[in-house]
Amino acid sequence: MNFLFISGPEIIIVLLIVVMLFGADKIPEIARGLGKGMRQLRDATNEVKREINQTAKKHNIDIVKDIKKEIYQVKENIEEDLGSVKRGSKF
Repeated sequence: MNFLFISGPEIIIVLLIVVMLFGADKIPEIARGLGKGMRQLRDATNEVKREINQTAKKHNIDIVKDIKKEIYQVKENIEEDLGSVKRGSKF
C-alpha cells in the first residue's frame, strides 16, 4: 500500500511518533477536530457552489451553453481556414 509515497512500515513509525508526542488520550480529540475542520471546509465549498448556481439561474446565465457556442464558432472558423488550405494544395 502506497499513500503519497509512504509505505506501511513508514506509516506505523509516523503513528508511533504521534502517539508519543500527543499521548493516546489526545489522539481522538485531534481526529475529531480534523474531522470538524474537513466538514466545515466541505460545507463552505458546497455553499459557494450553490451560490454560484443560484446567481447563474437568477441572471439567466447558461455558461455551458455559451462555451459550447464559442467552441462551435471557433471550430467552424478553423474548418473554413483549413478548407481553403486544402483546396489550394496540390496533393
